[in-house]
Amino acid sequence: MPKGIKKKNLPQKTCVSCNRPFTWRKKWERDWEDVKYCSDRCKNQKIIAI
Repeated sequence: MPKGIKKKNLPQKTCVSCNRPFTWRKKWERDWEDVKYCSDRCKNQKIIAI
């Protein structure tokens, strides 16, 4: 992400677990395409469809 972008203009995704929107973070810069969950809590509470 280039510097100087306002927070409201950052890319967003929807969490697979809780269906809440979350925005891009610096720590996800390298693997933003692979991020599916908004937090570790959601990642650990994966919904298993049977």
